[in-house]
Amino acid sequence: MSTRLKPESDTEKLRRRNRELSILNTIAEAMNHEVDLIRALNTALIHVAELFGLQTGWVFLLDEEGKSYLAAAQNLPPALADHPRRMGGWCTCLDDYEEGELKDPRNITCSRLENLVVGTAGLRFHASIPLKAHGKDLGVLNVASTDWEELSADDLQLLYTVGDLVSIAVERARLFNKSVELGAVEERNRLAREIHDTLAQGLSAIALQLETADALLDAGVNTQRAQQAVQSALISARSSLEEARRSVLDLRAAPLEGRALGEALAKLVKDSQRKGKLKITFDQTDGSRPLPARVEIGLYRVAQEALTNALKHARASRITIQLITTPDRVELKIEDNGRGFDPSQIPPGHYGLIGLNERVRLLGGHVELSSCPGEGVQLHVSVPLSG
Repeated sequence: MSTRLKPESDTEKLRRRNRELSILNTIAEAMNHEVDLIRALNTALIHVAELFGLQTGWVFLLDEEGKSYLAAAQNLPPALADHPRRMGGWCTCLDDYEEGELKDPRNITCSRLENLVVGTAGLRFHASIPLKAHGKDLGVLNVASTDWEELSADDLQLLYTVGDLVSIAVERARLFNKSVELGAVEERNRLAREIHDTLAQGLSAIALQLETADALLDAGVNTQRAQQAVQSALISARSSLEEARRSVLDLRAAPLEGRALGEALAKLVKDSQRKGKLKITFDQTDGSRPLPARVEIGLYRVAQEALTNALKHARASRITIQLITTPDRVELKIEDNGRGFDPSQIPPGHYGLIGLNERVRLLGGHVELSSCPGEGVQLHVSVPLSG
């Protein structure tokens, strides 16, 4: 004998609708207070997991060149969280998204987990929600739980609306970042004008001192005063030249010369190999993810300092550099097989560790350095990307 599902009563429909509206309102309100992209995505994942009773979620976004990167994640199983490389590259949901087949939320077998046994936390399936704004592809939102294989049609439809909210938050955060970048350009221009004025004043002082010396020499009187004026002019000239050099180095807009951090580090490695007889290997994980400019510049300077030390002081023959980017942090690991040193007995000014630590501290990160005589140096820099 066949059975029929009992039709949903008006009261049940009203309760379901109220639940859906409550979920959407909570997520919209939470994301409405965030203009930082990473925090907005993490906020969305936390509330989606809480309100839908899910455990895990992650978001892939597309960069300006259409390459995907892991932008945020919540409670990834150990098999993925402990191996960031497994979250890089393409998978079933991203392939479907690129081919235009993922137009609506869909239950998908996770291709990143299907060949794994240990550390999956029982996850095999996830729901994939396409993210779009104004017809532009933004990425994919994935959510999963250990106690179900597929979400219901109603939940998928609700997640579609959540995807719209997340898409709006992504677009708003990116527009905010662009406005900040424009503001930074304007600030650099303002500072450049101030420096120009400062240098102009210095040059005016030099010209005045030289004119004084020239007048005294023409008059043939008080040669000593003329020499003093020339010496003052030389001092001013050296000071102005030093100020100009320092200002240009501090304010140039692109220390990475327009490259992404991974590309800039690869070029730095190539250039460093030409300067010394050593082997340098460079590897990066999820290198397509865009990073804040200040983080890229800071980590690039750290790598520069480490390579300079290895070339000049460590007498290393082999150096390895790793750049690992996850949703919440970026890590730079540099190791060499040089002569090493005792970190507790560093000569003043040696290795530039004070400046390196200060640079990383200003980024909100921390530095771990281990070494001992004869065993090389291991440097690990970790910088958070959220908060």
